[in-house]
Amino acid sequence: MIVRVEVASWFARGALCAAVVALSFPATAQASSEADQPSTAPSTEAARQTCSTPLLTQAPSSVDERLIRTMLASHCYEYQARAVSINSIGVRTLALSHRVQDGVRQQVVQHLDGPSISVERRSQAGKLAWALPGESDFDIAVTPRAWAEHVETYYDVSLENEERVAGRVASRLRFEPHDDNRYAHTWWVDEETGLLLKHELSDTQSRVVETFQMTQLQSPSLYEGPLMSEQSRGLADPDWEVNWLPEGFVAQPAQITSSNPMAQRFFSDGLSSVSVFAAPVGDEALEAGAYTLGVSGIAIELVDIEGERWQLVAIGELPAGQVRRIVQSIEFGAHVPGRG
Repeated sequence: MIVRVEVASWFARGALCAAVVALSFPATAQASSEADQPSTAPSTEAARQTCSTPLLTQAPSSVDERLIRTMLASHCYEYQARAVSINSIGVRTLALSHRVQDGVRQQVVQHLDGPSISVERRSQAGKLAWALPGESDFDIAVTPRAWAEHVETYYDVSLENEERVAGRVASRLRFEPHDDNRYAHTWWVDEETGLLLKHELSDTQSRVVETFQMTQLQSPSLYEGPLMSEQSRGLADPDWEVNWLPEGFVAQPAQITSSNPMAQRFFSDGLSSVSVFAAPVGDEALEAGAYTLGVSGIAIELVDIEGERWQLVAIGELPAGQVRRIVQSIEFGAHVPGRG
């Protein structure tokens, strides 16, 4: 739950593999694109709350409070870290940076192995990228609790032993799903700050399919400035719907920007997420099918819409069969397109 990257263009040759590699990071941060830039400068807005909330600064007394504290810590602590990501793709070494200035978060992930890749994301501190149906506001005092309650509806959450991770004392939280439609999650949460130090995803056979772990956390410090309010912006509404999702997955904010013109929808159950894209076929079409790369399930469908060929793509931290069922449930307008 550290970085999630949204793909600027899915349908150029080679884009799918690059997208999957980017999306295979554990995700608490969300899509990285122009949509993450604050819509208005926060300098004239009144502060909604600061990071000095007791939910963050006092020791948690329940599992609920531990979940909320971890969500808030991901927004409120500034730090630098080293980490590793391990899955079927291989082992990647990463440098992480998280800063907050004038209520705006800056998150940077740099690959330390292979080609030099650096991903930067900016977003409003205190505006959590999580929403329940009908929510239009992201109030830091309300949304984390709603998020925690939603997660506990679809996962059994248990507090387990304390362990040492990256030289720090961490509490282990286990998220066991109520069905086979999603992965199990295990978190190791820093006792001092509430920051997530380690995250494992396991399949229905209890096999670990991905591990993300900080190996060094450098001088975490609590941001002391205000968390600013901002006005919501309207979201683009593609002319298609996803008609099947695993129980508990709900629509989340997703925007179409000049750097990401693809029509898309984004869904999450609070821990795992899936992005769904649709666009006319360009010069070359992707190959239809269901695939697994790292922890990501990928499904590609080709459909005919009024004589035009379209590509439908879904990718997320779900088994490939579930992702394929999602993409096969897409309906355009009032009719179901013919499958190709």
